Amino acid sequence: MRFAAFHYIYYMEYTASSQRYSSMEYRRCGNSGLKLSALSLGLWHNFGYVDPLANCRAILLKAFDSGITHFDLANNYGQPAGSAEENFGRILKRDLHPYRDEMIISSKAGYYMWPGPYGEWGSKKYLIASLDQSLKRMGVDYVDIFYHHRPDPDTALEETMGALDLIVRQGKALYIGISNYQAEEAAKAFSILKNLGTPCLIHQPKYSMFVRWVEKDLLSLLAKEAVGCIPFSPLAQGLLTNKYLKGVPEGSRVARKLENGAMNEDAITRDSINKAQQLANLADKRGQSLAQMALAWILKDNRITSVLIGASKPEQVTDSIQCLRNYHFTDEELNKIDQILGAQKI
Repeated sequence: MRFAAFHYIYYMEYTASSQRYSSMEYRRCGNSGLKLSALSLGLWHNFGYVDPLANCRAILLKAFDSGITHFDLANNYGQPAGSAEENFGRILKRDLHPYRDEMIISSKAGYYMWPGPYGEWGSKKYLIASLDQSLKRMGVDYVDIFYHHRPDPDTALEETMGALDLIVRQGKALYIGISNYQAEEAAKAFSILKNLGTPCLIHQPKYSMFVRWVEKDLLSLLAKEAVGCIPFSPLAQGLLTNKYLKGVPEGSRVARKLENGAMNEDAITRDSINKAQQLANLADKRGQSLAQMALAWILKDNRITSVLIGASKPEQVTDSIQCLRNYHFTDEELNKIDQILGAQKI
């Protein structure tokens, strides 16, 4: 299914806010020369053909006007897969093209995209072909960051990392990263890339108050290797917001029954809602919403370069950015959070 042609004639010509850099924080990524906005916008959901393009445009422009410079995509984002990159490309061409050099655009490959043995995982064949398709969908000559999206159990890591090195040398990406790698396999990837002369810039793991595996050994590895970290799903796809505290609201991801990795109703358990409610009470005492506190809780760690937010409307971007007003926690607050989550300090 293709989204009907979108007519920009109904919209005024876009000019970016002159104040866009005044209130955003920028953090250096590892020991590279690159800085990322403390919040980055992910286009995993809400940017496909099933979504109104006018709303996609409004979210993207609000993010850029707010100082968010990093826009994170993947070959399979949107419904159907690839449609998020195409919609992003339309908006980039019409509105954001004059600002391309102020933007960090990333994409990924690793999950299923087309039939046959070359349409997923981590072979050189798949990664090169997929990035070529992504560049065409977005209408750009290169991406700033290209990630391998998930480890491939059947392809030698040397081949996968060699493909990432080749992509940089071809000028199709400025930096490369990995996503969803456990610490042990990430360490091997870093070593291979360093020997190839294209060090890994950044790692993108799943991390939130509800998913804390990175604290065991990944974050310490990233600090040791001077690799950046940009967690995804920091709000546990909405569980760490007020959205589901009183049921499943109309228009939410769960209510829409989205595919492509979106949360389903089974994830909304009595235990998760109980914990979210207690966390919301603590956030209120801090003068924050639950979502703002959940983002702040991740950004408190100086090993975090940026945190990826999603948005279904522009107001959510504005709301999320307020987390930067206070991402400092007292020991008492941190202990209370661990107590609520039933988490042991790692």
